[in-house]
Amino acid sequence: MIYERAARREFAQAAAATIVVLLAVVLSVQLIRLLKDAALGKLAPEGVLAMLTFAATRYMPMLLTLTLFIAVLLSLSRMYRDSEMVVWFASGMPLQRWIGPVIRFSLPILLVIAALSMVLSPWATQAQATYQATMSVRSELSMVTPGAFREIRDGQQVYFIENLDDQSGRIGTVFVASMLEGKLGVVMSERGHQETLAGGERFLVLEQGRRYEVEPGTPAFRVMDFERYAVRTEDGDTPQTRRAPGRIPFLELIQMDDPIMRSEVVYRIAVPVSALILVLMAIPLAYVNPRAGRSANLLIAIIIYAIYSNVMSIAQTWVMKGKLPFAVGMFLPHVLMLLPLLLLFYARQAGGLRWRRKVS
Repeated sequence: MIYERAARREFAQAAAATIVVLLAVVLSVQLIRLLKDAALGKLAPEGVLAMLTFAATRYMPMLLTLTLFIAVLLSLSRMYRDSEMVVWFASGMPLQRWIGPVIRFSLPILLVIAALSMVLSPWATQAQATYQATMSVRSELSMVTPGAFREIRDGQQVYFIENLDDQSGRIGTVFVASMLEGKLGVVMSERGHQETLAGGERFLVLEQGRRYEVEPGTPAFRVMDFERYAVRTEDGDTPQTRRAPGRIPFLELIQMDDPIMRSEVVYRIAVPVSALILVLMAIPLAYVNPRAGRSANLLIAIIIYAIYSNVMSIAQTWVMKGKLPFAVGMFLPHVLMLLPLLLLFYARQAGGLRWRRKVS
């Protein structure tokens, strides 16, 4: 039908604008945090883009759910403001006729949300943890940021490099402090470079510098000048990433009887189901009273979304703690939200009947 094609086109335009805004907000916040970690030496600069991609994948189910909800809500609200819905009701068309076009528009996105929630987001969470563990055990010197002090080996060594030439690999004005056998050693050098031996051992070679060595608590003190001084740098052992419920594949997760794993199943299934219920709830929530503020229904929608999210979190927590059976936790949040959905449809349909009586 003509109205359905026009409505789906408007839904798509609103969804595109909404997802761009939401992604910009979320990625900006994540990018600021990652750049801060990179500046402090907690994250290698080349790892920022990968970590940002993992974060976007993890947040995408929530963002797409909000996108569907807001797109349908704003589009239908515009129709109420422009009196298109008045004509709709006056023509004898019930509000329920919007369910079909909304579902047909939302179905591809709902399938993407389900795939993200059950497969891709857990994979991104596991990949992010593995990537962080791999980056944390790179060569110690490669994690040093020029112009900043960097502690490694639980504070047993401190590096400071004033500048670094990426092309030649040479470094300038190096400071290295280390604790070895109860003695504090401080090495300062004007320049240096990295060397890797045939066996794979890595060394920071310093040139034209001085080493100070002191034993804390004693007057013993030693100063040595050198022309060439090698400091060994090591790769740490890759830590084993903890197999958290959010990182386990869905097919493996549903075979586990542990309450914690069952609560994760409840959450992953709840995400696409909640997206479906919310997009249907946007149909009656889109009603706008021309005498009231335009943002009233949007405020109510945000409150409903927050309540729904909290109810799902409570159900997940209760299943995890054994306070709620798995089957009850699976359906209870959605049943609770279906009741106001039906009431809203009934109230808006009654309003549509009043419009038809006025016209007739």
